[in-house]
Amino acid sequence: MSDASRQTDQPFIPNCMFKYTRHSLKKMEQLFQELDYTLRYEKGNFNSGYCIVEDRNMAVINKFFDTEGRLNVLLEILSNTTVAEDRLSEASRKFYRQINNVLTAEEEIAVAEEDAATALAEKQEPTGDA
Repeated sequence: MSDASRQTDQPFIPNCMFKYTRHSLKKMEQLFQELDYTLRYEKGNFNSGYCIVEDRNMAVINKFFDTEGRLNVLLEILSNTTVAEDRLSEASRKFYRQINNVLTAEEEIAVAEEDAATALAEKQEPTGDA
């Protein structure tokens, strides 16, 4: 078993773009089922709240997580998984694309913020022309 290093104390996806509801959790679990993943909610010593059982497409998730924590873990796993959209039902494909669009937007925002911070730091560096 490999233990992942993702912290789940902060939302992985902004709340304004994704609803952390039991319905969303069920849709996510259905998506994983269609990808031939077995999800198990159990207690254990998971630093990140989950672990992947290698070569078995099985994810063991901390059973004490609430809906938001479970969704964050599943989103983290999904972001590190290659998804064959042709294996998904129409409803799961639509849900996956919605999630993927949000993840892409989140990534673009992070890159833009990093670029802005770098530009600001370069602007504030002394030029040495005195």
